Amino acid sequence: MKKRKAIMASLLASVMALSALAGCSPKKAEDGTKAQGESGQEAAGNTDGSLVFAQDEFSAKFSMFFAETVQDQDVANLTATTLLNSDRSGAIIYKGIEGETKEYNGKEYTYKGISDLAVTENADGTVYYDFTLRDDVKFSDGKPLTADDVIFSMYVYSDPTYDGLASIYSLPIQGMEEYRKGMEPLFKLILAAGEDNKDFSKWTEEQQTKFWADYKKAAEAFVKEIEDTLIANGSNKEGDSVAAFAANYGYEGLKEDATAMDFFNAMVAKYNGSVTDMSSAESAGTPFTELMESYKDYSVGVETGNSAPNISGIQKTGDYSVRVITTRVDAQTIYQLTFAVSPLHYYGDPAQYDYANNKFGFPKGDLSGVRAKTTQPLGAGPYVFEKYENGVVSMKANENYYLGAPKTKSLKVNYVAQADRVNAVLTGTADVTNPSYTNEIADAIKKANSNGEISGDKIYTSAVDALGYGYIGINTHNVSVNNEPGSEASKNLRRAFATIFSVYRDLAVSSYYGDRASVINYPITNTSWAAPQPTDDGYQIAFSKDAKGEPIYTSGMSDEDKYAAAKKAALGFLEAAGYTVADGKITAAPAGAKMEYEVMIPGSGTGDHPSFMILTEAQKAFAEIGMKLTINDISNSSDMWNKIQAKQAEMWCAAWQATPDPDMFQVYYSDIANGGAAPGGSNYMYQIEDADLDTMILQARESTDQEYRKTMYKACLDKIIDWSCEVPIYQRKEVTIFSAQRIQVDTITPDMSPFYKWYVEVENLQLAK
Repeated sequence: MKKRKAIMASLLASVMALSALAGCSPKKAEDGTKAQGESGQEAAGNTDGSLVFAQDEFSAKFSMFFAETVQDQDVANLTATTLLNSDRSGAIIYKGIEGETKEYNGKEYTYKGISDLAVTENADGTVYYDFTLRDDVKFSDGKPLTADDVIFSMYVYSDPTYDGLASIYSLPIQGMEEYRKGMEPLFKLILAAGEDNKDFSKWTEEQQTKFWADYKKAAEAFVKEIEDTLIANGSNKEGDSVAAFAANYGYEGLKEDATAMDFFNAMVAKYNGSVTDMSSAESAGTPFTELMESYKDYSVGVETGNSAPNISGIQKTGDYSVRVITTRVDAQTIYQLTFAVSPLHYYGDPAQYDYANNKFGFPKGDLSGVRAKTTQPLGAGPYVFEKYENGVVSMKANENYYLGAPKTKSLKVNYVAQADRVNAVLTGTADVTNPSYTNEIADAIKKANSNGEISGDKIYTSAVDALGYGYIGINTHNVSVNNEPGSEASKNLRRAFATIFSVYRDLAVSSYYGDRASVINYPITNTSWAAPQPTDDGYQIAFSKDAKGEPIYTSGMSDEDKYAAAKKAALGFLEAAGYTVADGKITAAPAGAKMEYEVMIPGSGTGDHPSFMILTEAQKAFAEIGMKLTINDISNSSDMWNKIQAKQAEMWCAAWQATPDPDMFQVYYSDIANGGAAPGGSNYMYQIEDADLDTMILQARESTDQEYRKTMYKACLDKIIDWSCEVPIYQRKEVTIFSAQRIQVDTITPDMSPFYKWYVEVENLQLAK
């Protein structure tokens, strides 16, 4: 249930797409599919001249501040505009007012936005981000968008009680830490004080009593959703003990008479006492904050000490200009500043806004007024939210949209199950949608079109590389020699596995995806500007050299010759790792290593995974040289992730979600200089310990020079390959399909990308006449 990373990546990608929308950052499950025929809502249809977008089910949090799912975010995107925008490659547009022209796929496109940005790096290490806004942008209700709206929005995102998914508060903005300290959400304080607390100086006994009653009720409901899910997927049955449910959810060791609260507390403890972090990662459906009906009453801030009255690094420099000051260069800052500019007069209270006197549109620590508008978004985007009724979101064109009112005057967004989406487009109940691009979906689209292609007379299809990639991971501590994960012997052991896995990538990816995915050679998504290209100096096929550094493969080799060469090279790596070799097989392992290793794969117990064929072929190859590779096909992926997080996994198959910036800190930084424990990172998966890699990661994120950063990231990728902890497998494609019968195809946003979605130029889209 490790969802937060996927949600954050999807949210940031959505914001990047939205920022592009202004110029022309979460999905809780992989696809949210239901069985055929379970869409559950009446078709919206376009019989009234509406454009209909089929999506997943809504949580109805259509706020740019608090959206938590991709589908809610998409609705919010259509109503909003952002401070900065991006081009099709995800690069920031600095001159949005006049526009910038950039090339993509051999064509030139001009990008406009609501602001210009000038970045100045100062001698003292500080950085100025100076924004100049267009003075003619209006919100959909006709009110002007000004510097006050930018500042109000930033203060919402920076409030000590803000608990949405944006993380502007984590940027090195001057004065941010001083502003946020000295206040904590009441929820956090009561929880930390405990049920037996007798100090009521900051809250009443009545508040505390109600808190714990509501908290326990919500916790039991949270656990019940998990239990119902485990029963539904066959992991447990009715009447099982809480301990049995917990064990199948990755929380073994609970006492036999454990209660739901014991299970809940065990989950919270795993996330260092953070209920919200736990909920994001472990929820089987409804977030804890929604299950606790009184949560909003406890989300207000309580003063616990002194704090600054303002954020000194957020400065109003004019009616249409703002300066943001950071204390240091940080490559992530520019991407976080693509936030949506929301109207102060709608989400806040103009009477409580007085910039000169440190009043920013709401009482510090109380976002209740902002939260109250979560289901009714308003912004300066191309469409105006009208209503959400019977599972359908209805919108109308924003006649004040600064890039011109949309040609299609009505838009509806409604839920359609994944299995029904192609049929919905064919039958006219949807005009545009994003189905999972499976073999079955591809075949259905081709069958529908008279030309037998994925784009034809019935369905027009746009296929782009997904913002992420598939890989096989290897824990460097658990697959090592003599408990020395960074030694050459240990690396050679892992290289043996990586070499065999790599040689079967073409076969497996082609068999599973056909032309819907391609093999990649570096652990980075092809959508990134930092991804090495075959024409770059130093580009290499992954794991294509033997233990002596010589090429394993030669031009013109048949597939069978390649498999044999890889097996020979793997044996050479094992021998270099210290294994005893006789008659073409290993016969004994060196200290700390083994003759058998396990690889986990979430193939639902049926082998339904793009890397499954890699494993089955590798298993046979390793058997021939004396190594036993055990394939553990897991039906419940949370079991795999719990084992990975516990640092017990040896090898596993998974996929990374990416973000627009290729920063590698979260995944690979080890903080080796401080004991090897980077807080909040994901390096626990690989347990790399490399001071040089740490240094390069920091150097890359401390520069804004893209060419320099690309060079540094190439060096980082080479280091990761050298550690042989991650085998890059595939870059898959995702699609958006349109009705070629009801939409004028030539008005669809051209050259879509993960950063430039179909709705980026939605104002130009027209229905067929």
